[in-house]
Amino acid sequence: MKTKNLIWGLALSLTFLSCSKNDSNDANVSTDDAKASTKIDAMNDDVSNIVEEQESNTYSDVANGKTTESTNSMLSNCATITRVPEFGTAIIPGTTVIKTIDFGAIGCTLSNGNIVKGKIIITYVYEPDATSHTINYTFENFYHNSIKFEGNKTFTRTMITTTDNPSLHPHVSMTLDLTATLTNGLVYHRVGERTREIIEGYSTPAFSDNIYKITGNWITTGPNGGTQTSTISTPLKIKMSCVAVNKPLIVSGIITIVRNGNTATLDYGNGDCDNLAVLTVSGNTYNIVIGN
Repeated sequence: MKTKNLIWGLALSLTFLSCSKNDSNDANVSTDDAKASTKIDAMNDDVSNIVEEQESNTYSDVANGKTTESTNSMLSNCATITRVPEFGTAIIPGTTVIKTIDFGAIGCTLSNGNIVKGKIIITYVYEPDATSHTINYTFENFYHNSIKFEGNKTFTRTMITTTDNPSLHPHVSMTLDLTATLTNGLVYHRVGERTREIIEGYSTPAFSDNIYKITGNWITTGPNGGTQTSTISTPLKIKMSCVAVNKPLIVSGIITIVRNGNTATLDYGNGDCDNLAVLTVSGNTYNIVIGN
């Protein structure tokens, strides 16, 4: 069984910011809200994918698990990975492992084209016989496509069987508490949770055949104190094969957003590898181009 990351990869905490006209107290979600949100969601998915991959690599190669090969990883060779205990050291069960992924101060391009800077610091306990693993991670001067992120996330990975995938496969539940500072200076705080499972591709060594199912909900607080809730009302689907076609990987599913009693939806389509989603607000529809 391969040690692949579950892409939390573009959908894992999909949320909508409220930044229309720089006023977080606006009644409705706007197209600007949706565009800003997809950029932040892309960070969440990329980082979650990288973190899970690095934790999983410890179990496939206890002494030297630090894959950065682009064919099997979101990381590229411009990322430097260090570990405590240091690489080359065998780890015994019960050991706390700290991995630091340093992307440098200039910018490092991931395999999907997104550009990151700074560090992600991962902490977990090495428990090879456990059926469930918990991983925590934080940011240090971290930027994703020029958006700065601060805060922490925790996820628990459990091996299960489901109707969508009757073979034993990872199911990940995540909690989120982070702050995003956009390039225009607006600051947003977001808390919530999501789940993700790989429904196809886990039994093969290739990365490109992975398909993921995402559910979850969250609350976003804007710079002026206004809040909105986002819920994945139809599970999101991510296809890693879409990397070769378009960087955005979410191909279907719907997110429902409620703000000041008003409801909007973001529909990711019918499964095609495109970079479009449709935002519906007050009966009006708008095409949203996803990507950096």
